[in-house]
Amino acid sequence: MISVAAIRMQQFGVQFYQASLTASDIDKLVRFEVLSYIDQAAGVRGGKKGQQSKINWDLLERRIASSEKAYQRQIIRKKIEELVQYYEQCRQARDLPSIPGAVIISADEKLAFDAVEPGGSIGRLKVPEREGILRAIDGQHRLLALHADIDRFGDEPFTVPAIIFDRLPEDHVVQMFVTINAKHTRLNASHLVTLSGRQLYRDEALAAAHDVVRALNDREESPLYGDIKLLGVGKGRVAQAPLAQELKKLFANPEALGGARKAEDFREDAKRFFVNYFKQIANIFEPAWNGRKYSIKSAAALRAFIRVAPDVIQKIDQLHADRADLRSIGRVISPWGRRIGSLRFETDGAWKRMGTVDGLAKELRLALQYPEGVSV
Repeated sequence: MISVAAIRMQQFGVQFYQASLTASDIDKLVRFEVLSYIDQAAGVRGGKKGQQSKINWDLLERRIASSEKAYQRQIIRKKIEELVQYYEQCRQARDLPSIPGAVIISADEKLAFDAVEPGGSIGRLKVPEREGILRAIDGQHRLLALHADIDRFGDEPFTVPAIIFDRLPEDHVVQMFVTINAKHTRLNASHLVTLSGRQLYRDEALAAAHDVVRALNDREESPLYGDIKLLGVGKGRVAQAPLAQELKKLFANPEALGGARKAEDFREDAKRFFVNYFKQIANIFEPAWNGRKYSIKSAAALRAFIRVAPDVIQKIDQLHADRADLRSIGRVISPWGRRIGSLRFETDGAWKRMGTVDGLAKELRLALQYPEGVSV
């Protein structure tokens, strides 16, 4: 058990502690994790490992866990490098502290506090001496830089001011993280979509939308496999947020999906529907889908396809077919090949003149309604 001097504080019924942790306490007790959809520890981005560095990146990356249930963003290599350099300057110049501001930490279990006086606010906070019992809400980069540089501290006394919460509910932890980071550190919209869907607050429509976007990006049979920037990072070309928001509108309107019961059934099979739906779109507009000078994979075009999905579903229902059936979807949207065609998506052609979500959605609906042709 580690015992540290602390002040017990309270705000709006929530109790927390202001304490001082040593560098070795931080190194032992704090675990580092990032939100990721990759099963391996891929929590660091930016820069190249091959460049000369004072940081042992192989060791540091092994310290960073990644999971779908985490909330922290990927670690930025450049930021760690700059912080380690700053710590070194502070240590050599001895004219500034390197971590003067408090980091915010949550403990996985209830912590014991022994007040100096009964009912008092000053005392000793007892933290079980167990690896990874604490995790950073704010200050993860600063603490990782400390971990990377700690071998150079020697016997140097080093303490870190910390705000510590114990047994804070998971959704409250995520809400605090978003509140701290959404504005001044520019937490990207795609990362917010993922947290809002399940962890920040439970939004059934956004959770369903998030699952569909994941399926479109993660399933190898999807024509958008690897093309979506999940969490706002990666090699994909399409941002997650606009697709998720368009899908959220669809799932939030059960009448567009045939009523509450049918909408609930569809939500269960939505991932299969949208993967097959975009497979048929890719087949119909094959030159545009696989060409370089087309905008069919732009957020605006993909949103338009999502927006007319209820019209496609209605046509499938009229055929008394399975809504997610690949062939049924292909049969219903086949007029798009004749009525619209790949040239509609040429970046410097028709798309430049008429590349709006509403405009394309209108054309797609009319082609479904009048498959043999009508003036638009």
